[in-house]
Amino acid sequence: MGKNHKKLLNNLEDLRKSAGFTQQELSDQADVSRKSINAIENGIYVPSTVLALRIAKILDCSVEDIFKLP
Repeated sequence: MGKNHKKLLNNLEDLRKSAGFTQQELSDQADVSRKSINAIENGIYVPSTVLALRIAKILDCSVEDIFKLP
């Protein structure tokens, strides 16, 4: 997939905020830049499987809770 993934919905921002994380805190724990978290939340970047799994583990949810196909 290229940029602007209109066919992939994500709930990362809501889940992140519900867990009490800032973008910076989540990025620090996931070992990526804050800009990467921002790009994922805005649908500009689709993370690798490894990063998606890492984020899900940090937020104590499944990858399917974060990302969905319409």
